[in-house]
Amino acid sequence: MTKHKKTRIKDKKLPAKALQREILKMFRANPKKQLNPKQVAKKLNVDNTRDSVLSALGKLVEEGHLSGLPDYKFKIKRSDIPPVASDGKSVYSGYVDMTRTGDAYVTIDGFDQDVHVSAKYMNTALHGDHVQLRVWTLRGRNRAEGEVVSVLERATEHFLGTLWLYPRYAIVVPDSIYVPVDILVPLEDTKGANEGDKVVVKVVKWTDTPQGIITTVLGAAGSHDIEMKAILINNGFNLDFPDDAMEESEKLPGGIPEEEIARRLDLREVTTFTIDPENAKDFDDALSIRYRENGHCEIGVHIADVSHYVRPGTPLDREAYKRSTSVYLVDRVLPMLPERLSNELCSLRPLEDKLTFSAIFEFDKDDKIVSHWFGRTIIHSKRRFSYDEVQQILDAGEGDFAAELKQLNKLAVKLRHQRFKKGSINFETEEVQFRLDESGAPVEVYVKERKESHMLIEDFMLLANREVATHIARKGIAQEQDIPFVYRVHDEPNPDKVAEFALFARELGFEMNISTPKDIGRSFNRLVEAAQNDPALKMLEPIAIRTMAKAIYSTDNIGHYGLGFDHYTHFTSPIRRFSDVLAHRILERNLGDETWRTKQDKLEEQCQHISRMERRAMDAERESVKFKQAEFMEKHIGDDFDGFITGITERGFFVELKETRCEGMVGFDTLNEPFDTGGSRLHMRGMRSGKVYKVGDLVRVRITATDLLRRRIDMALV
Repeated sequence: MTKHKKTRIKDKKLPAKALQREILKMFRANPKKQLNPKQVAKKLNVDNTRDSVLSALGKLVEEGHLSGLPDYKFKIKRSDIPPVASDGKSVYSGYVDMTRTGDAYVTIDGFDQDVHVSAKYMNTALHGDHVQLRVWTLRGRNRAEGEVVSVLERATEHFLGTLWLYPRYAIVVPDSIYVPVDILVPLEDTKGANEGDKVVVKVVKWTDTPQGIITTVLGAAGSHDIEMKAILINNGFNLDFPDDAMEESEKLPGGIPEEEIARRLDLREVTTFTIDPENAKDFDDALSIRYRENGHCEIGVHIADVSHYVRPGTPLDREAYKRSTSVYLVDRVLPMLPERLSNELCSLRPLEDKLTFSAIFEFDKDDKIVSHWFGRTIIHSKRRFSYDEVQQILDAGEGDFAAELKQLNKLAVKLRHQRFKKGSINFETEEVQFRLDESGAPVEVYVKERKESHMLIEDFMLLANREVATHIARKGIAQEQDIPFVYRVHDEPNPDKVAEFALFARELGFEMNISTPKDIGRSFNRLVEAAQNDPALKMLEPIAIRTMAKAIYSTDNIGHYGLGFDHYTHFTSPIRRFSDVLAHRILERNLGDETWRTKQDKLEEQCQHISRMERRAMDAERESVKFKQAEFMEKHIGDDFDGFITGITERGFFVELKETRCEGMVGFDTLNEPFDTGGSRLHMRGMRSGKVYKVGDLVRVRITATDLLRRRIDMALV
């Protein structure tokens, strides 16, 4: 294998700016060196004259980067020396958050602020990459600057773009604004794609001009199917599973051996059923109910035993961890696991024996939990319900398993009341849904209605997640040594953000008590209640949610503020979340008297990766909703609708349509008079008419244009 030497600047005369950049890089790498112009030129191995080198050095001194010493000796400014952490390091690692300009900000643990990295110092790093970087602070600036030293892990190696053919090679121009470079592809690796086709390219060699191979040809640009695939790819998700993972999934045995059944608690005779959306294909949770001789009610929460099939270190395990989550777009699902697992082996389909991991709770006659049990089981679902079917039975009081469903709902309501009494916040964000035609085009947009049947399932899943986490935490406390575990944590809100929001709410007539985190939670719950009758306050709910911290996965259990739980994990959806697979593995090895501990550093690294992939999936899901909303409104250009003002900017104001929840913007340049916002985000005043509009006002707007690529809807005030 040929060993490549590090590229050097040789026999080359550099332009002034480039020369300054190379000199500064050299001094940063050797902060204690003192060199004169001749030594600088020799060390850089450039052809520039002594005077041009001296001029470049003088410019760097003038800008505060270098110190000039007697006899033209120079050294790096003290303020430019990379800061040294308490561990003695001067190189740090973090994750890249790129901007549209090609610059980036890198998040580093322990740093109060993100580190700014200029585009010229990115060293081929792209959005989401895990990188090592050198950090310094320029004189007179508070902002830390950095330079990528190396890329530790790529966020993705697959990119979507347009193919352009040339006589000797091909070029893929990536669609994403976060990939500011073209990708070179040998003609023999274009997979027969035509000029202008949308393709997926895998980068196999990272240089200033990355080189790649075409893995998928999507065809001519412009179809809505391609746009949905683009959303997935641009957010770092591969459309296809690698061959080794697919091969492993196909080889998994379909039957359940008798020796495996013998190792499990056999619950096949217990009344068990699933409740899921009408169009669901993967059923990863089921509920069972039976009564004991003492009159107590036993409820089982049964979860697909994915960890039985997906073993650590296998191709399936590596790919599931890499994806970390299924992604639910408007018109499709990109699963975390191959279909053989997600829709067949692990799916708790009715009238089939299935392997499960269960949490079983015993409720006494006063509906209090008196005991619980966790372990591996085998079940046989008697019925597959949709949410609507369960709701009809609850409303009518009759139908399949009506008595069982009524009892489950009674217990769920009590669990819910207990949760809110202990501080759980009742934020229920509205979920926009679409009815699509055969081609996938939206023909109706509506808000999903939250019913008792949805909350019934949710409350039992919350119970199982809470009790599994509590079991692990208590066992660690009893042994005076924590057991590293995957907790789902949610920090208390930032006091400054909450104070700002409270002022915002006061302007709309709602007073908040923000004295303590508990008071904040109670105020949020009062806001939800008040918003039922006040559209303006309804507009505050999504803003209130944005003041909250983001829930993440971590081994550091700080509790879950939003739910009001001291201990919480994700245990109930291992088909679509890798966090749950890890939780199953750790729980299973800590069910007996012995204690098993994994390496906390490694587990924390996995938690951080899963949290990042979760955020990407959420971004993709939101983007697909915005696309379909714009696609739906494309058919309504020229039509008028009622909507509520949701926000005001310097360019115009946002309006959310009353019926469909589609949001667009009315630009100030479309109005017949100038408006003054007075720096407020809450109201605006017409400078001639004196007409005042505020957030929450009902207005009539006309759809004037849509832009699918930018997911934008333009409106005009009627």
